[in-house]
Amino acid sequence: MFNIRALILTSIAVTSFLLMSCNNTPSKDSVGILTGRANIFVDETIAPLIEDQISVFESSYTNAALTMVAKSENEVVNALLKDSAQLAVMTRELTEKEVNFFKAKTIYPRTVRFATDAIAVITHKNNSDSTILVDDIIKIMQGKSVEGVKSLVFDNANSSTVAYFRKLAKVDKLPERGVYALKSNADILKYVNENPQSVGVVGISWIAGPPMNLLGYVKNIKTLGVKNQQGKPGDDGFYKPTQSNLALNLYPFTRALYSINVQGKEAIGIGFSAFLYGERGQRLILKSGLLPDSIPPREIIIRK
Repeated sequence: MFNIRALILTSIAVTSFLLMSCNNTPSKDSVGILTGRANIFVDETIAPLIEDQISVFESSYTNAALTMVAKSENEVVNALLKDSAQLAVMTRELTEKEVNFFKAKTIYPRTVRFATDAIAVITHKNNSDSTILVDDIIKIMQGKSVEGVKSLVFDNANSSTVAYFRKLAKVDKLPERGVYALKSNADILKYVNENPQSVGVVGISWIAGPPMNLLGYVKNIKTLGVKNQQGKPGDDGFYKPTQSNLALNLYPFTRALYSINVQGKEAIGIGFSAFLYGERGQRLILKSGLLPDSIPPREIIIRK
């Protein structure tokens, strides 16, 4: 992983120098690691974060044009396998089977981890409860009743968050009562606003940096503190998905974020991955409330 990152960062530095010193002016129709057009399929649970990253990347490299396509995790993976997508940002790496699929086509996926994400548990601000146990969420996922929780809502039956909690609760599918899969993270925010006794599960970027049209909904929700299972980190109290709690491994519901590139050539996917892992991308992640994979250095001025 380290060698891939080093190679990517070196490539982008060299290309930047060549672009500045070359007489031929590149355009968005040029193919290069800092130029060109591409669609990038993104796990919908982290869409606000990646949308901001793309905006800054394009403003820095004006001949780059990335179009974000937000989909569920299953849809993102299927798009990669069917060659309708060559770039993706996901909350997991490709499986060995998926990697071998590309290797059989002499395409070697480039995967770069760049951040740690948190899955937030939310409810209406007027709900008297402000905490929840991991054990209680597992019970709900197993179809059992938990006092004070009328319903648990997810974004999409095929989403990465549903997969995360199915694995946690060791269930193959969602129970027939008490748990509902809607269509998007935006729908969760709206549902919790309208159903104060419900609990929602969303990617943290949807409440830390929501789209403007959802700000009103976010103002009416609160994030629950979560206590982990006995014997695991974070079992001594209720922790919210803050950066410090992510760094100290105290918040239970975390996952890594990865950029995945199966373009099979020196193209814009390399440049964007380097941007995500580089200082500017990592600072944007820090600002967003997530945990960067490499903490950007801070300059300290000592006054005499």
